[in-house]
Amino acid sequence: MHNHNHSHSHSHSDGNSDGASKRIGWAFFLNVVFTIIEFIGGWLTNSTAIMADAVHDLGDSLSIGTAWGLNKLSDKQATNTFSYGYKRFSLLGALINGLVLTTGSIWILFEAIPRLSAPEMPQVEGMLLLSIFGIAVNGFAAYKLSEGNSLNERILNWHLLEDVLGWVAVLIVSIVLMFKPWPILDPILSIGFTLFILFNVVRNLKETLLLFLQATPDAKQMEEVRKVLMSNDDVADIHHFHIWSLDGEHSVMTAHVELKQDVSVSQLRTLKDELRLGLDEFDFVHTTIEIEFANEDCRDE
Repeated sequence: MHNHNHSHSHSHSDGNSDGASKRIGWAFFLNVVFTIIEFIGGWLTNSTAIMADAVHDLGDSLSIGTAWGLNKLSDKQATNTFSYGYKRFSLLGALINGLVLTTGSIWILFEAIPRLSAPEMPQVEGMLLLSIFGIAVNGFAAYKLSEGNSLNERILNWHLLEDVLGWVAVLIVSIVLMFKPWPILDPILSIGFTLFILFNVVRNLKETLLLFLQATPDAKQMEEVRKVLMSNDDVADIHHFHIWSLDGEHSVMTAHVELKQDVSVSQLRTLKDELRLGLDEFDFVHTTIEIEFANEDCRDE
């Protein structure tokens, strides 16, 4: 017998994901517009650092656009082909964006390191104005995404935070260069900020890969769920116990529950209600529990 927890909707379209799509859409629009401005500004100021960042922002725009499309796709209703819905496509977006940002950061390092030996002096006043504008635009986009909790939004937020920190570096360097001819500061700061962002993105990318491979999202939660199931007086043991995440936010739980002794239909109904109430606090989007009577062979052995 299977016990399916239907206390949560299977529509896979909610206000949170709707809000995520709007926030990602805002970030996409701002990033595309600013990338165009950045290419023009880099050409006018003769700044290779700004032009390199413009190329990086172009990659960010493509990544955010991909994430936006995949996030909207994840809101679609479940079908016979995708019986759990399309939430996992949002996780795919986070995976793609993490890989793109990692590749982009490595590319920036390859561009910045050679400049340590041959730095060039850019048009400083133009750098200063662009840096202020860049901090404002990317900072606002990062603020919009910080309101969300999805893994996809967190990955995209690192895209924008990298841009904000990059423009802070440009701002600092442009101010210093007004007083001291030290153009080598630009690649030094760029390398430092890129390594910092790369560290955090790789950490998030690792989490995304684990979820994509259906690893348990929270080992501590798994032990807590096991305690709830085992705390029932009628339960002797549990096995084939699994928890995995659809997209980093919505989790699924399955388990085989072995009873100490045979029970009546009314007792079984009571047991199922008790288990359902015990699991409610974990807010699983879907639960499947198979009840095994005393001395019954597990059909999955």
